[in-house]
Amino acid sequence: MPVNRIDKLFSDLKIRKKKALIAYVTGGYPTLSIMDRAVRDLVRSGVDLVEVGIPFSDPIADGPTLQFSSQKALEAGVTPVTVLDWVKVFRKTHETPVVLMTYMNPLQRMGLDVFARRARAAGVDGIIVPDLIIEEGGALEKALTRVGIHLIYLVAPTTPPKRRAAIARRSRGFLYAVSLTGVTGVRRALPKSLGSFLADVRRKSPLPVAVGFGISDPRQARTAALHADGVIVGSAFVNRLKNRESLAPFARSLRHSLDSVTRRS
Repeated sequence: MPVNRIDKLFSDLKIRKKKALIAYVTGGYPTLSIMDRAVRDLVRSGVDLVEVGIPFSDPIADGPTLQFSSQKALEAGVTPVTVLDWVKVFRKTHETPVVLMTYMNPLQRMGLDVFARRARAAGVDGIIVPDLIIEEGGALEKALTRVGIHLIYLVAPTTPPKRRAAIARRSRGFLYAVSLTGVTGVRRALPKSLGSFLADVRRKSPLPVAVGFGISDPRQARTAALHADGVIVGSAFVNRLKNRESLAPFARSLRHSLDSVTRRS
């Protein structure tokens, strides 16, 4: 089985002493064609990994921005199959790792093994499932492992230390560190305890650690990158899509900010 693109990415970035810039977009929002052009612009502008949300009617981890985009995509008829078909087309021209963020309901409705095989055929590299706890993750882990796709678990500031270690042992590709309590969305400031939280997470995991939730400008991205291997930005990109703005200038500013961390180290 070929090396997973996520593993290759973080291995390459470590050699180059760079931080991963990870961008989230909602699948099919505001339209599939606009989303497609936006993702390709993001990659040209320095994004290392693309996270695509499968629209879901009850996205409990998402704040107002991503809830709105998910609802609009659903109203437009976007389904898990729509997103997988998009990945398949994207994969014809790009080797950029693609991670899908979704919830258990759509996966169970399709069937875990069926989903895993279709995701593998499309060229998906990883799956994030915010409402999946490790005690209930065994079946999906097996289905994804069989086809070489990573299941990426989340760890939050409220996760007890022993549980952080257990989650780290079960995650593959990278560990998703949630920067704050609450849902996704733009914040004016990141928690002052972010550095100590991420330091503890990194001590518990040999995996790269990427931090997301609330990161919305280059200054915050730089702060997060001081303590993590990657930074995930979602709502700030989706807001720009909502306003019909180009994502490229913002992505380049984030890239510059992350690179400034490694230039000084």
